Amino acid sequence: MEHRTLIFSGGNVFDGTGSPAVPGDVVVRGDRIEAVLPAGTAEAGPDDHVIDCRGTTVMPGMVESHSHLTFPSAVGHIDPSFNPPLDVSFFHHMPTPEEHLAIAERNARILLDHGFTSAYSAGSLTPVPTEVWLRDRIAAGVVPGPRMRAASFERDNNPVRMGPAGPVPQERGPDAVRAFVKEQAELGFDSVKLLMSNDDVFVDGGSMVTQYTAEEAGAAGEQARESGVWLNCHAQAPESIKLAVRAGFRSIYHCSYADQEAIDLLEEHKNSIFLSPAVGIMWANVHEGAEFGIDTALAEKMGSVRSLEAMTELYPELRKRGLRVLPGGDYGFPNNPIGRNARDLDLFVRLFGYSPAEALRATTQYGGQVLDLPVGWLTPGYLADVLVVQGDPTEDVTVLQDPGNLLAIVQGGRFHKLSGALAA
Repeated sequence: MEHRTLIFSGGNVFDGTGSPAVPGDVVVRGDRIEAVLPAGTAEAGPDDHVIDCRGTTVMPGMVESHSHLTFPSAVGHIDPSFNPPLDVSFFHHMPTPEEHLAIAERNARILLDHGFTSAYSAGSLTPVPTEVWLRDRIAAGVVPGPRMRAASFERDNNPVRMGPAGPVPQERGPDAVRAFVKEQAELGFDSVKLLMSNDDVFVDGGSMVTQYTAEEAGAAGEQARESGVWLNCHAQAPESIKLAVRAGFRSIYHCSYADQEAIDLLEEHKNSIFLSPAVGIMWANVHEGAEFGIDTALAEKMGSVRSLEAMTELYPELRKRGLRVLPGGDYGFPNNPIGRNARDLDLFVRLFGYSPAEALRATTQYGGQVLDLPVGWLTPGYLADVLVVQGDPTEDVTVLQDPGNLLAIVQGGRFHKLSGALAA
């Protein structure tokens, strides 16, 4: 549909700030929000497109804060060959760069189909800059998908580094870390990811192993600022979390085992830090993995049972302290496919004590903040990413899990989806 003035009339408007939804009219001109007015007061011109939203909720497009669009599994497209630790044969029959880009483009469309109009990457699956290509093709309108910030593959601080041609030696130390950050920035990534702690999936007790020194973390932070990129990290061990905060990392993933000192440090830096616990994958491993070979014993060995319990205790405390915690759950595995991302909001409510409105704010306004883009808020001047939802997610966030409830998906003032009922 062509770019023209749109008026979403009479819906219950949730603006993204967490304030109660109220009846209103949302006026979109070009790719921006022009006004949010009391219901029935927007004046339509003869060429304006008025959408009658009475009985629905109008809200900002959602932001996925922990996206892995190069991971192979999405709803309707399950790939059991990427199911660590049971099966990683995906890497033995790697798609070509062109094939992998096609998989990522498919995943991007699925994520947009489910109401996520923007995405902040938590890392590429391979060293190939597939996400850079994907980001640019979406921005150019070549393919549909969420506007995104692309992230490098995660650097594991060990003597071997995976590359397109297989394992290669990798140096360690501040200079080596600095060189990696500089290299990834030059490839066009918006952010660079480090595996600050190991993980129980890879090695027993790995989640409590901090893999970088303070000097290495500091060098990464200095180079990131010099190169104009952000730093993200996988960090579960308390010391790894503290190193990331002190080095100026932007987004910390998991953060499961933060101790009291780490919690206090996070609170001290709450205006510059974002947290994405990835509770979705932990829930899936503990409760929904049997079909794919992840039984209770394996979920315990993978650390998922312990991590889920720790998160359930930690994140209500971080919520009380005002930390910006964002939904985004490591989607892209067989038992946790891309497209189920809105489930994270319900987990925030049920496990972390968030109200539905607080969970919605986390995936809209906070999402725009981690992206550093004018999205996630229905306010004049912001990009017109708008959802029209059948039902009231401010009372029940689970309505967002059914794409059939998304009657309209608007991205930058253009319809990605418009249901027949609204069009009529």
